[in-house]
Amino acid sequence: MSVVGFDLGNLSCYIGVARQGGIETIANEYSDRCTPTVVSFGEKQRSIGTPAKNQMVTNYKNTVYQFKRFLGRRFQDPQVQSELQHVQYRAAEMPDGSTGMKLHYQGEEHIFSTEQITGMILTKLKEVSEMNLKVKVVDCVISVPCFFTDAERRAVLDSASIAGLNVLKLMNDTTAAALAYGIYKQDLPAPEEKPRNVVFVDMGYKSLQVSACAFHKGKLKVLATAFDSNLGGHNFDLRLAEHFAEEFKKKYKVDAKTKPRAMLRLLTECEKLKKLMSANATEIPMNIECFMDDKDVTGRMKREDFEAKIADLLARVEGPLKSVLEQTNLKPDAIDSVEIIGGQTRMPAIKEIIKKVFGKETSTTLNADEAVARGCTLQCAMLSPTFRVREFSVTDVVPFPISLSWKAAIDEEGDMEVFTKNHAAPFSKMLTFYRKDPFTLQARYSLPNDIPHPDPVIGKFFIDKVVPTPEGESAKVKVKVRVNINGIFTVSSAQLVEKLPPQAAEEEKKEEETKSKDGKKKKKQKTKDVDKSKGDAKEEEDMETDQTPNGPSENQNGETPASDDDKTAEDGKKEEMETDDKEKTATDETEDNSPKKKEKKDDGKKEGKEPAPKKPKKLVKMVDLPIDTKVHQLSKDLINSYTEQEGKMIMADKLEKERQDAKNAVEEYVYDIRDKLYGDFEPFITEEEREQYSVVLGTTEDWLYEDGEDQPKQVYLDKIAELKKTGEPVRARYKEELERPAAFEDLGKTLQQYRKVLDLYTQKDEKYNHIEAEEMKKVEKEVAEKQSWLDGKAQAQKNLPRHQDPAVKVAQIRAEIKALDSKCKAIVNKPKPKAEPPKEEKKKDEKEKKEGKGEKAAEGAPKENEAQENDTKEDSVNGNNNPDKTTTGKEEDDPSMELD
Repeated sequence: MSVVGFDLGNLSCYIGVARQGGIETIANEYSDRCTPTVVSFGEKQRSIGTPAKNQMVTNYKNTVYQFKRFLGRRFQDPQVQSELQHVQYRAAEMPDGSTGMKLHYQGEEHIFSTEQITGMILTKLKEVSEMNLKVKVVDCVISVPCFFTDAERRAVLDSASIAGLNVLKLMNDTTAAALAYGIYKQDLPAPEEKPRNVVFVDMGYKSLQVSACAFHKGKLKVLATAFDSNLGGHNFDLRLAEHFAEEFKKKYKVDAKTKPRAMLRLLTECEKLKKLMSANATEIPMNIECFMDDKDVTGRMKREDFEAKIADLLARVEGPLKSVLEQTNLKPDAIDSVEIIGGQTRMPAIKEIIKKVFGKETSTTLNADEAVARGCTLQCAMLSPTFRVREFSVTDVVPFPISLSWKAAIDEEGDMEVFTKNHAAPFSKMLTFYRKDPFTLQARYSLPNDIPHPDPVIGKFFIDKVVPTPEGESAKVKVKVRVNINGIFTVSSAQLVEKLPPQAAEEEKKEEETKSKDGKKKKKQKTKDVDKSKGDAKEEEDMETDQTPNGPSENQNGETPASDDDKTAEDGKKEEMETDDKEKTATDETEDNSPKKKEKKDDGKKEGKEPAPKKPKKLVKMVDLPIDTKVHQLSKDLINSYTEQEGKMIMADKLEKERQDAKNAVEEYVYDIRDKLYGDFEPFITEEEREQYSVVLGTTEDWLYEDGEDQPKQVYLDKIAELKKTGEPVRARYKEELERPAAFEDLGKTLQQYRKVLDLYTQKDEKYNHIEAEEMKKVEKEVAEKQSWLDGKAQAQKNLPRHQDPAVKVAQIRAEIKALDSKCKAIVNKPKPKAEPPKEEKKKDEKEKKEGKGEKAAEGAPKENEAQENDTKEDSVNGNNNPDKTTTGKEEDDPSMELD
């Protein structure tokens, strides 16, 4: 199972993976860790990432970029229309009102949705991950801006589904950076101590995000977030481009705004100039060749002048920074450090503003570009069972307050804010409604002017199958609302509370007791499972428990046994809230289990007061109700259709790549062989053949750029096979000529070695005098045969013209060496037989041994032998069964011995 984190940016993307015990940011096929968020469409295939960015100028009408801001937004959205003014491709309205791109692909005009285009980028990131990890990638964590609304977050999830990815979590950019910062810190304060407060400032290509976080050991809690969704590096680039466009218009009489291609080139150069000015205070030149009308243009800019031109934009940076302090009620002195990430935070002017607001120098502990991807990867590792990660819980916040509304009575509406701004997330709340009929809940953002989205409605949730009680009264409906791990609001469940009759209650009570026993076992098992999963999964459960500390507890089957106190409280509440038409409003269920009341009860017992008689318990049954959800999200059928379309495009890209590779192979072979025909290969081909082959190569080259420009893959394979019929024999003769001398030399050396052995054998050398004469004759015969073969082949090759096939090939020579060794090596390396001692000496040794044993038996062993025997006994006790080994003092001090 893979662990992958994707930083999906407006300008570029980064990929983090977990392997070899750490987090690594991987590079794409161009050895670049940064993959541009660009997709370009051609006649035959798509280009994604770096090759697509290279086509932005030449194929600007079919190259899509800066499309992340269109996710989850309608085509008529003012922000979408504003963004479209700065791109060169055409956009169109989709049937559902969302934003699509009108592009020319495979000879036809297509309209691709924003989710499809984003899915293409995620497909590319997935391919790069799989290429690096050598395993299939499915699970991942993707970063999103903290100000993304429900509709935008759901659009990212839809895009991931199209790419075949399972998103374990959508993580806010600044939260991911905070996790990457805190998890490696060993000096964080203990839970009972004062937290370490750190502010993270992320200024990227399109937006500014600020987040204040409190760190404890093993814990991260986001306190507040603030943002400016339309302030980033793109704004600075546009301001520079407008300045130079006016300057070139006056100076060179060319208007860049009238030519999309020229404007794209100008924006690219302005981005480079901005980066240079961040590092240099001196005046920086900018030159563009053949800018317009074959004119070269040049301009200059100093950092001071640049900052003066963007003064109004820089002034907007202070707002989010101060907002975070106001929301958290923290003074600048209470902030321990200010961490900066994002490319634009490298600008000295931005650093100065941050220093002015917080009163301290900015810190660059994190990698400005890769921190978010690393944080996402760490979160993925926590949620994945594949890796063991240090315990570190992450608590995020709800960026915008969320309210629920419903019809309460005739011509009246009920309204309730269920999640306040900066409420902890993920989080669940249980709401209680009293209804006779099915009803609809509408979720929306409480403050529409504070969200960067024109539509404040999150969605509508229709609770069906609600029926009145047998008595004809309003039924009790418990609705669970939740902001989940992705920051998305949902109505996760709805249950109808039914009171059971006495007989059924008794049976239910027995079943309940049985289930509760099983539940305890399951709970124990579940606790073990939760411990295995790191991070937010565990924290999520804790939070749900903390939400209603005094509320009714639910068993695993969703059933709520009601006590007498609960019943009384519910009856009283029901009387309070009852209206003429029996319509009820939503309330939080509460129960007073405070310590004070418990103390009073205890005191009553001590004083001898008898407790009030308890009423018999009435059990209730929880019936799950269906929920019809209508939110801003693609339908399953549409996602399946887009996924199928993406699969077809992936296959088309693969086939086209293979076709292009085959074509390039023909072109490469033509250039390579033609250059060598009049160089290295010249002696190995006749002049007549060379002239004829040169003509064929020239004809093939012309064909490649005319009729052969767009041919099927098989045509190119056939063409290169035809060329190789003449070219490869020439190449083989050249290669044989280079390698043959070394092979002949190796065979000669081997023969020389065996001749030397034969000479030593003739001189009756002790090393070989044990070998039989018949065997040495075999060696002599084999050496003579191989020498004769060598001389014959060498002479035949010498008399042969170089343009003809060789008389002997290197492979044959190597085979002869191998055959010679296989027959002779075993003979000449035959070991000598072991010499036996004379019989008289052998008898003498045996006699001495017998005498020594008799003396030991009669007189006892010397002290040395006693020590040896004692050591042997100790060794046997310690597991050493070697009786010959004695233990000396030196050996006892050996650390290895102690370790054993």
